[in-house]
Amino acid sequence: MIKNYIKIAWRNLLRNKAHTFINLVGLSVGLACGLLIMLWVQSERSVDAFHVNGKQLYQVYERQTNDGKVDANYLTQGLLADELKKQIPEVQYASGLEQNFPRTFEANNKIVKMDGTYAGIDFFKMFTYPLLQGNPKTALDIPDGIAVSRKMAEIFFGSPEKAMGKTIRYENKDNLIITAVFENVPTNSSQQFDFLRSWKSFVAENAWANTWSSTSPATFIQLRADADPVKAGNKIKDIVRTHRPEANIELFLQPYTEKYLHSAFKNGQIDGGRIEYVRLYSIVAIFILLIACINFMNLATARSVKRAKEVGVRKVVGAIRSALMGQFICEAMLLTFISMLFALILVLITLPAFNNLVGRQLFIPVSHPGFWLALLVLFTLTGIVSGSYPAFFLSSLNPIRILKGSPAFTSGAKFFRKGLVVFQFTLAVVLIVGTIIIYRQMQFIQTKNIGYNRDNLLYIPLEGGLVKNYSLFKEDATKIPGIQFISKMKESPTVITHSKGDIAWEGKDPNSNISISDATVGYDFVKTLQLQIKEGRDFSTAYADSASFLVNESAVKKMGYSSPLGKPIWWGDKKGKIVGVLKDFHFNSMHQAIEPMVIRFADNQKFGNIIIRIKQGSTKNAITGLEKLCKQLNPGFTFNYQFSDQEYTKLYNSEQMAGNLANYFTLLAIFISCLGLLGLAMFVAEQRIKEVSIRKVLGANISSLFALLSSEFLWLIIIALLIATPIAWLAINSWLQSFAYHITIQWWVFALSGGLIIFIAMATVSIQIIRAALTNPVKSLR
Repeated sequence: MIKNYIKIAWRNLLRNKAHTFINLVGLSVGLACGLLIMLWVQSERSVDAFHVNGKQLYQVYERQTNDGKVDANYLTQGLLADELKKQIPEVQYASGLEQNFPRTFEANNKIVKMDGTYAGIDFFKMFTYPLLQGNPKTALDIPDGIAVSRKMAEIFFGSPEKAMGKTIRYENKDNLIITAVFENVPTNSSQQFDFLRSWKSFVAENAWANTWSSTSPATFIQLRADADPVKAGNKIKDIVRTHRPEANIELFLQPYTEKYLHSAFKNGQIDGGRIEYVRLYSIVAIFILLIACINFMNLATARSVKRAKEVGVRKVVGAIRSALMGQFICEAMLLTFISMLFALILVLITLPAFNNLVGRQLFIPVSHPGFWLALLVLFTLTGIVSGSYPAFFLSSLNPIRILKGSPAFTSGAKFFRKGLVVFQFTLAVVLIVGTIIIYRQMQFIQTKNIGYNRDNLLYIPLEGGLVKNYSLFKEDATKIPGIQFISKMKESPTVITHSKGDIAWEGKDPNSNISISDATVGYDFVKTLQLQIKEGRDFSTAYADSASFLVNESAVKKMGYSSPLGKPIWWGDKKGKIVGVLKDFHFNSMHQAIEPMVIRFADNQKFGNIIIRIKQGSTKNAITGLEKLCKQLNPGFTFNYQFSDQEYTKLYNSEQMAGNLANYFTLLAIFISCLGLLGLAMFVAEQRIKEVSIRKVLGANISSLFALLSSEFLWLIIIALLIATPIAWLAINSWLQSFAYHITIQWWVFALSGGLIIFIAMATVSIQIIRAALTNPVKSLR
């Protein structure tokens, strides 16, 4: 019987080539979208899922309440990991982890910059980064030791075995002993590094990490297998307050495997993150596939007039309803199977471009049984969804009514078919509106005045010989044509994450805990960034600025100073005075509101970035001159630089990816919807050809016939617009709320989207309608 079903299904597909082609293209594109998103979602969900101890791993985050406002973040104290291990019996291992940073290494006449970080002694016991050489218990035990990746070992020494125990030059100042070699970090790890230095060396180099008032590192713990995470979390909660009673800080635990996708905070609670994009595009893929399935249902039911007599005759000769349903489901499954083959080909062709779009190295896991199972589920669901309604509808037709020549369509069937068209275009309109808003928000971010000029601003790492020769570098660099100003900064102005809780001022409540963002800079900082001074001055060699501070407007409001110039500030136990007030500028992404900031002068700092302002149009010559100067003053290091605008753009990689995906998926959704509309237009033109001919004989012109035939489609699209508008507003407004600074949704976006979809739809159906209107009436009436 199944063989017979397939044979009949194949004949029907060949008999209706135009509709088969439309369905085939629509389903192939829809399935290809579904497969690409499925691969991406699987990749996103696999991040950090490979750790053997994953169920016991947690990351600590802090929640602070200041002035009635609750904030949370992953920045913790440098002392926290050891304290948790000491005080909480449920904590088996604990490790701090400082943010990733590039450093220069030299060995065997090779100088290469590698990315790495500092980690605690328990790091390799907690996380599954297999050691090829060395002992996980001692790999990060000594201050002058370093663990390197297989890649780094091969670059400098040829192999992990040859690298073990060797000495490598670090930043042209320290000789480090390679105590371990670990396997290259997999791409599905949220932590990416090529080397790890011991936490002891980090604390030795950063005195603030020995205090409870400053935050920056991340803290990870591994609970014992028999530990209750809830009880452990309750014990951890007040650890910071035992050392800083005035601090209104609470600690909480988040399962490490969840952190990558759930890393956003709202009112102190974990709320969203990349998971929102995973959910969003999973829904979009389902919708695109639904649109393709709707095309099949619409065209199958629309053509039921052609197959009504076939159904009637089959029923008269004894065919039962289940057999008829099986026939129509078989047709849908056959078409879906062919479409799946084409979809796989499309995925293979487009996967490199898609990888570039999402920043992943996705591949079709042909050797993984789970992939083929997922493919089978996708194929089955698509075939059943596509064929279910036509099967139920066509198998329910009354044979006597059909053979008497009565219409096959009931009013309910026509209403359902029109409802499907409305649903298709509702989704298309929502996608268009979303695409426009995402594009405008990205334009807003790129063009908004962030308080300083990020154009023609670049950073050079303050490292090696540039530390001791900074004054000479600055003097010689300012002579290079095109160089305007030079300063230095501990971090970069684009992302400042460090904050201090022991900054005080006159009138500050000693019982209040307020963490203030802080920065350490050199001379000419304001001129180099082109910040705006509201009051006072920049740091200058004309003054004794060793105990001077700059503050932003938000800090002045927080401190309550009406006349801030000359007022005292305590930076820990060091007292200084405010010499300038800067207008607020963005030093983080626009997801975050501008926070209070205190900027300390320290022209003798030994790490960070040299910040250089270049004249417009002089970039190439300036970089050539800087490279020559750096090689002269810093011979043991490669010349590296980073433009501020490029770093700023990286803050919004997820949003840029979302915008690009939205563009392509919107085009595909419109394309598939219009394919279905084209098929329906062909059917309507065919069904009403005699009516059109009679009207032409009676004197109707082309324009009136076009209006008559297109009005049915136009009204459906207008209804779709009315339904889509509130849905699109709610969805996109929710997305915009994740930004502290965002555009407003204006009425013309919906008008533009509506006009665009009406134009595309009318252009799609117009060819078939005009062809029907131009048909010779004599030929049609015969």
